[in-house]
Amino acid sequence: MMNLSQEQYIDMYLKMQRIREFDMRINKLVRRGFVQGMTHFSVGEEAASVGAMAHLTYDDIIFSNHRGHGQCIAKDMDLNKMMAELAGKVTGVSKGRGGSMHLADFEKGNYGTNGIVGGGYALAVGAALTQHYQKTDNIVVAFSGDGATNEGSFHESVNLAATWGLPVIFFIINNRYGISMDITRATNTPHLYTRAEAYGIPGFYCEDGNDVLAVYETMGKAVDHVRSGNGPAIVEVESYRWFGHSTADAGKYRSKEEVDDWKKKDPLVKFRTYLTENHLASHDELDAIDAQVVKEIDDAYAFAQNSPEPDLSVAFEDVWVD
Repeated sequence: MMNLSQEQYIDMYLKMQRIREFDMRINKLVRRGFVQGMTHFSVGEEAASVGAMAHLTYDDIIFSNHRGHGQCIAKDMDLNKMMAELAGKVTGVSKGRGGSMHLADFEKGNYGTNGIVGGGYALAVGAALTQHYQKTDNIVVAFSGDGATNEGSFHESVNLAATWGLPVIFFIINNRYGISMDITRATNTPHLYTRAEAYGIPGFYCEDGNDVLAVYETMGKAVDHVRSGNGPAIVEVESYRWFGHSTADAGKYRSKEEVDDWKKKDPLVKFRTYLTENHLASHDELDAIDAQVVKEIDDAYAFAQNSPEPDLSVAFEDVWVD
């Protein structure tokens, strides 16, 4: 067993369950027209987000990507305000103007999801440069999928961070597909973390990204390296998204057998089994958490329903610096 308190184990399970329940609910609400625009789900990748985030404080900064619900919830974004944002309500975390791909909570170090593939890399390097100049102990994490690592922004950002020795981790959730493109058809590299060698920095790899404790252990090594002032690192974890790329994608490029095989590796089932078999929590205790989370999502939905729409007069607010 790992050197974690029971409270930490339970917190990991709670956050993973929140991610699952939130996105399963959003999937239904999109089809009902309650949530507008394109939405990307983190179902199946819960362990990757929670295991990584468990090492970070609110002073540490993250930049996420289009599939960022998991990271937002793992970094304690308010579920009511998050739901309201997806519904385009004024009470949302971005005042109802950003939606799923522009979720941010500066007070908790979440500098935003990003609809541009690879768009968070350079922003993360800039934030890391600030931490470097200010001599803080804070680190920055740029989350992305596997497809984004073939963007020029990835290589430019890693190169600059490595050259300047900046406190940033490039965290890759490899779910095998960039929309419909299998990573093996787009990259002549068996493992993406090995790209770190080209920039003279360490790479860390977690083969089972559906095991939250394996992700936690791998990320811990990277965080220790970066927080100690040794410069950047790359982390790759292998996981899988259960749904298509977005609500507009049926995922027909994948076989039913492939998806079903990955569902058998459900990260929540895996962690639940670990907790009960090691007497860290009973089935009844975990069932109670599951019920608590359902109520939290119910409450968030009600909050969003009852929140007002933004007034058109605010369309040009928060655009220019005063």
